[in-house]
Amino acid sequence: MMKKMKALLTEEQGQGMTEYGLVLGLIAVGVVAVLITMRTEITALFNRAVTAISGAGTEAGS
Repeated sequence: MMKKMKALLTEEQGQGMTEYGLVLGLIAVGVVAVLITMRTEITALFNRAVTAISGAGTEAGS
């Protein structure tokens, strides 16, 4: 019984998963920060893409 208790206390499998979770959380925070910082540039890029797609559709129909 003591061996099982000692093995339970020294088990490191859960610790690795916690580290992966922390790294994933840090990456997510970084991505959100970049998206917030570049919000206007991203919006302009999508607007240009929509305009180009819309313009291409009207030119083909003419």
